[in-house]
Amino acid sequence: MEFDTAVNSTDKSQPFEIKTEDITEHDDKLRPHLCTVCDKRFTEKGKLKVHKRTHTGEKPFVCTVCDKRFTTKGGLNVHRHTHSGEKPFVCTVCDKRFTRKGNLNIHKRTHSGEKPFVCTMCDKRFKSQEGLMYHSVTTHSEGNSYYKHTEENAYSCSECDKRFSSQKSLSKHNNIHTDKYKCSECGRCCGSRRDLARHRQSHSGEKPFECSVCSKRFTLAKDLIVHSRIHSGEKPYKCHTCDKAFSRSGSLNIHMRVHTGDKPYKCSLCEKTFSDASYLRSHKRRVHSITRPYLCPFCGRMFTTNYDLKCHIHIHTGAKPYSCGQCSERFTTLNKLKQHLLKSHNEGI
Repeated sequence: MEFDTAVNSTDKSQPFEIKTEDITEHDDKLRPHLCTVCDKRFTEKGKLKVHKRTHTGEKPFVCTVCDKRFTTKGGLNVHRHTHSGEKPFVCTVCDKRFTRKGNLNIHKRTHSGEKPFVCTMCDKRFKSQEGLMYHSVTTHSEGNSYYKHTEENAYSCSECDKRFSSQKSLSKHNNIHTDKYKCSECGRCCGSRRDLARHRQSHSGEKPFECSVCSKRFTLAKDLIVHSRIHSGEKPYKCHTCDKAFSRSGSLNIHMRVHTGDKPYKCSLCEKTFSDASYLRSHKRRVHSITRPYLCPFCGRMFTTNYDLKCHIHIHTGAKPYSCGQCSERFTTLNKLKQHLLKSHNEGI
């Protein structure tokens, strides 16, 4: 009996070849549903239908509370938690709650220490994909608006260690440390003539924008908008890693460094590092400076920072400008509000 050995014999010295057309044909059978716009394939017709909405912009699922629209029913269901306050996913270690299961999984890594996402540029590791993306943009990308610890922010202020991406920005900032645009009323130095003119309005008493809740007045409309969030509890800037929300975009940017671990601001006196330039300035005043330029008009007590003075004055006036959006309880300082939110509502600010 004879066999066709050409079929069964193989040359061991030759690499095994898989034809591209065979893979393509096999993939077509596994994922038969083809998007005619981008050629992406799907295993189910329903998944293709949902995918097509990325091209058409269709969002058929509408929130009955705020009219926001979504491409999937699942997206709408998750969004509804923002109105109900429901956080069904609970950490079994620390009892912190989350609106999304994915955010809970990311949070669990703070307990396990797992950091599965690795930067290919510097091998730094992160707990979440968002943390890695933020790090990549702020550290290794060009043309972004964040302060970075790379050569792109090569222009550093010799007075306060704040860094800038251009000489022009640094030059404007340096004016703060000189008398070029100095207010004759209080001695404050501004970065430009325009900033000085805006600052002088604080002395002229002109504050046309009034808060309808506490009657506090502001020289600029944007300052009133930000202030009003204290009363409304609105926090439009949300961290997609841990569910924390913030009333200011700048606060969110600073908070993101909790996930990335970035602390680009270094004290020149004790080597301590900080995630924000304002923290560094406060540190220098409180720890390394003996001057107390801020005087309480009620009792004569002196303070190292204007913020400390403002918080102290509330003791004399009885003012409680910080309101909890969950239960309407009011506080004299922002720190007391933060402590209340964490203790009573398990929520960050």
